[in-house]
Amino acid sequence: MILYLQLFWEFFKTGLFAVGGGMATIPFLYNMADATGWFTRNDVANMIAVGESTPGPIGVNMATYVGYVTGSGEGGLPFAILGAVVATLGLITPSVIVILIIASFLKAFRNNRYVDSAFYGLRPASTGLIAAAGLSVVAANLLDLEATFGLDFFNIKGIILAVVLWVLTNKVKQTKRLHPILFILASAAVGVALGM
Repeated sequence: MILYLQLFWEFFKTGLFAVGGGMATIPFLYNMADATGWFTRNDVANMIAVGESTPGPIGVNMATYVGYVTGSGEGGLPFAILGAVVATLGLITPSVIVILIIASFLKAFRNNRYVDSAFYGLRPASTGLIAAAGLSVVAANLLDLEATFGLDFFNIKGIILAVVLWVLTNKVKQTKRLHPILFILASAAVGVALGM
């Protein structure tokens, strides 16, 4: 029972402070990985890859995944499902509470300049969280931070794949207009084939 309360609390904090969408939850997940040991930083990179390629918001997908994996350690499928539900509820509860509060005072907030200023001020924080998430994903996939500086420091396969994707999506006219899901599927296939 303590594990489920802890799952709820960790994801409640994430949902409360991760302003800017699912990608803004990634720095919180790295912190959670270090603090709880439920998953590794490498697992976060895998969660991002799976979360981006599955339907639904990435933050909710990752909360569900972490809850499922953490709960399954308690004794099987029912515990895994309970963990997934608890973590997901923890993540979305702050948003639901805020929406209910705002909806009840909507007329008072609608033209309030202080509220407008607060939301305007949150934009840079949200941008910073998303940028930090992007940089951490790049570092996790293109660099080996545990290796000593040198050629081993760089993930050559990952860098080649990133360059090829950039060229295909930005420079080659025939592939430039293809749907992004095709590049996601192709990248997943290459990653599996090369063991990345």
